Amino acid sequence: MMTDKVRIDTLSANSLPQSNDTFLARQAEFESNVRSYPRKLPLAIAKAQGVWITDVENNQYLDCLAGAGTLALGHNHPDVLESIQSVISSGLPLHTLDLTTPLKDEFSSYLLSLLPGQGKEYCLQFTGPSGADAVEAALKLAKKVTGRSGIISFSGGYHGMTHGALSVTGNLSPKEAVSNMMPEVQFMPYPHQYRCPLGIGGEAGVKALTYYFENLINDVESGVRKPAAVILEAVQGEGGVNPAPVEWLQRIRKVTEEHGILLIIDEVQAGFARTGKLFAFEHAGIEPDIIVMSKAVGGGLPLAVLGIKKQFDAWAPGHHTGTFRGNQLAMATGLTTLKILKEEKIADKVAAQGEWLKGKLADLQKRYPVIGQVRGLGLMIGLEIVKPNEAQDHMGCYPADGELSALLQKKCFEAGLILERGGRNGCVLRLLPSLLITNAELEIFLDKFENALLGAGIKPV
Repeated sequence: MMTDKVRIDTLSANSLPQSNDTFLARQAEFESNVRSYPRKLPLAIAKAQGVWITDVENNQYLDCLAGAGTLALGHNHPDVLESIQSVISSGLPLHTLDLTTPLKDEFSSYLLSLLPGQGKEYCLQFTGPSGADAVEAALKLAKKVTGRSGIISFSGGYHGMTHGALSVTGNLSPKEAVSNMMPEVQFMPYPHQYRCPLGIGGEAGVKALTYYFENLINDVESGVRKPAAVILEAVQGEGGVNPAPVEWLQRIRKVTEEHGILLIIDEVQAGFARTGKLFAFEHAGIEPDIIVMSKAVGGGLPLAVLGIKKQFDAWAPGHHTGTFRGNQLAMATGLTTLKILKEEKIADKVAAQGEWLKGKLADLQKRYPVIGQVRGLGLMIGLEIVKPNEAQDHMGCYPADGELSALLQKKCFEAGLILERGGRNGCVLRLLPSLLITNAELEIFLDKFENALLGAGIKPV
């Protein structure tokens, strides 16, 4: 017996009063306390197109979050929608475990061609569809390859919320009351453009951090056994938009190669043209042993993939599996997205826009000194919010102001602008818009952001 077809336009939710508050209240009733974004961005989304979101009350918002960087081409790009419809009408199965299809073959071939050396030294591993599961696989593989158990990670790094991924993540808050984190994880300080963790700053700080890392690996009295892998982001995202200095990243690559330590680069948020290069590690001209990819690689649908140097592909069949490794829709949307990014040279466009936008924000910083620093690469930009009326530290940095950052996020939302926060105590406002955002839309962003500053009671100087 056939049941009635479910149509989105006739769902029972449409019988509810069309107000954000009603839907948010129902969400609070239905969902766990773990939900986070609705607490900061209290809306119920009715539709979205490009960089614009419309809520159920018909309010419009400029979206500079884009699914935490997932939506490289923005919401509902017509070519992405067409690729979904094409798969649905083709007769391809929607679920295949890791069985292959012509679509998977084409996606794999194209993705490999984007990796260093056109992927000739790499193979792909499809994991469960989250970046966290890809990180878990990378950590396990590194231990299997080397026979060692330690991992070096970095303060401020974010790699996911599953057990191993959380163990190598810097943020302490989600680790509270979680016992038995993965053992032998050694954290080291990550360079910070504004707040040097060694209290030195500038080029001298970067050199000291580079020496510190190299010495830890070489020192037979360091107390830290040689690790299986080093995992890092070439641009820390959740940690406050901190790009790794080129010379520091190059030295880490050299030291890890010399000691047979696998270098895992997490490109989940920074990858696929976000920083003005196809991958953020390309700014340093290095080749990782394992590349962790998710978010944009699936074109807006769940997909996660590892790029593994073939010499380190030590898996036995079935030693890291996942039911949803074969997401055909995500491979279709991912292939469409990757082709647009490559063929339309979006990375070059993003690099130019990023420099232009940082210049505009630097001008804004001069008039609003609550912006302590503007940093980032391409369209991955962070604004550190500070207390300019309090004393500077010995490096000339003002105290961070997480409370004002939270207020500014709220005022941005009220002005029709969606931003996320990150960094220590949430003091950094982060921009992750669609990579297809226009200069005219960026001008709208600047106007809305300045209105938010004024709305928060901040007067220009």
